[in-house]
Amino acid sequence: MKTKLKEIWGKTDDILFRYPMVLTMALIAAISAVVAIEIDHQPNQFMATKLAFTGCLGISVMFGIKMLSQRIGKEFLFEIFGTAFLFWFFFYLPNSEKNFTEIHGYVIACLVIITHLFVSFAGFINKIPETNFWQYNKNLFINIFLTAVFTGVLVLGVELAILAVDKLFDFNFNSTLYPKTFFFLSILGSAFIFLIFNDKGLLELEKDGNYPQILKFFTQFVLIPLLLIYSVILYLYAGKILLHWELPRGWVSYLVLIYSVVGTLALLLVHPLKEDSAKSWVRIFSKIFYYTLLPLLVLLFVAIFTRILEYGYTEPRYFVLLLAIWLTTVVLYFVIFKKNTIKFIPISLFVFGVFALIFPYFNAFSSAKRSQKAELQNILTQNKLLENGKINFNKTVQDSVAIEIANKFEFLNKRKEGDFLLSYISAKETPQFKKIFEEKNYTTFLEVRSKFKNIKYNKDPKNGEAYTRLNIYIRNFNYAISGYQQLFKVANYNHQEFSFDGNSFKIYGFNNQLTLNFNQQIIDLSPEINKIIAPYQNREKEIIVDEISFTKTVGKYELKFLIAGIDYNKYAGKRGEYYINQDIIVLIKKL
Repeated sequence: MKTKLKEIWGKTDDILFRYPMVLTMALIAAISAVVAIEIDHQPNQFMATKLAFTGCLGISVMFGIKMLSQRIGKEFLFEIFGTAFLFWFFFYLPNSEKNFTEIHGYVIACLVIITHLFVSFAGFINKIPETNFWQYNKNLFINIFLTAVFTGVLVLGVELAILAVDKLFDFNFNSTLYPKTFFFLSILGSAFIFLIFNDKGLLELEKDGNYPQILKFFTQFVLIPLLLIYSVILYLYAGKILLHWELPRGWVSYLVLIYSVVGTLALLLVHPLKEDSAKSWVRIFSKIFYYTLLPLLVLLFVAIFTRILEYGYTEPRYFVLLLAIWLTTVVLYFVIFKKNTIKFIPISLFVFGVFALIFPYFNAFSSAKRSQKAELQNILTQNKLLENGKINFNKTVQDSVAIEIANKFEFLNKRKEGDFLLSYISAKETPQFKKIFEEKNYTTFLEVRSKFKNIKYNKDPKNGEAYTRLNIYIRNFNYAISGYQQLFKVANYNHQEFSFDGNSFKIYGFNNQLTLNFNQQIIDLSPEINKIIAPYQNREKEIIVDEISFTKTVGKYELKFLIAGIDYNKYAGKRGEYYINQDIIVLIKKL
């Protein structure tokens, strides 16, 4: 035991000396996450969250720099560059949560992938044998898996220990102690455990080792057979498309991408086995895989461009297209060049990722904005909605057209293209639209769609029972809890249960039958919903109101229901149905 402790302490000392920047990033991320939980709902919370994101990103950045410097030196210089990059990332993120958009989410996701790809090849930029590269990534993969297991056991054990002390000795710990412990150990603990497994760094990781038997079994007898079955399914679907001469479904692009990416990963896993004569199954798969992708890539591009030509580029479509181009590049590289290297896979994906983020004019965000501007112009022109360059909201439009225009307004507004959108708005309506754009809330779509005074809905009985549609939404889903003792948020699916003052409450049936179950007593709430709908039920458009609410007295309690939105379909036979596709806030007080 004493020897083991000395060994661990010695490794700890080595890790602190060898990986100071990695541990610093982990410590910053862990402390920031704890602080963010501590100052919940305070203005500075997002600043702490930003710092936590930056620290987590810095862990992979600094580890990759360490691997690179162990190969070519100049560690201090690379750490300066890495620190500068992390400073840029921190200040790139907004200072408040309300200004955090999906664009920031895309950037974070891309940078996480790019930095981890950097770790995979950082120490192998120069001409190092391919075997070393494979061994390095194999060992890295195993160590990541072991880190996850050890960290999971550590976090679970500590959390259970805190719970036991809390319940058995009546310490009454603050409930935030549990998430604080989780994030602190998950970040700092996992980083430290990972470094213990990689204490010697690059030279140890790239050493030749035995091929893990469990990995060999999994790839040979599970992964590769499943991929072959999957490929047969995709080929049968491609045959169906040719037979019926129809366009592929949108989902096919994702299915082909999954097959391609997982297949490429499988090839990387079995790379040392492909020349083993005893492993003919693996050898055959290694030779034919990229050739099987060639016709599927044609199917992939047809599916992608079907969506792009119809709706234009958005960031997700851009990334899907870029991934398809990358896959095509990889396939052609391994098919054409006989002297190839598996290093090409992560390095090329890294280059494509950097291109998507920063290349002028052609990056994901510039391309998406430019495309959606053009799409908006086209749809306005094709439907003759422009008069002197301004949108005439009084013209009759199909419901699908109004939806498409509102979607593009919301998309471009989120990307700070308010001035461009205002160029289509008349001087009279400009102040109102400025207010809509400046608020930057989720009602942009609803507000724009509601501007169309004459929306034509599909009333063709051939496509089902004819109906008209009414949508009632609130301007802002804000609510005051003064006067009430408890708040519950009920998501829009059935069987939402909550308790108050020792009583049980359940909400059922969001589609035309809203019901409250109070201590096994069934109370129908549909009459209250119908009262809300009644003043508007003969209208066919979006109605924006300040509040959708009603109160109900149940036993000795008063419940106030606040609803974000209600959809109402009025059918030809005078039948009407409501649908609550939004959240419900329930406020409760004891009378």
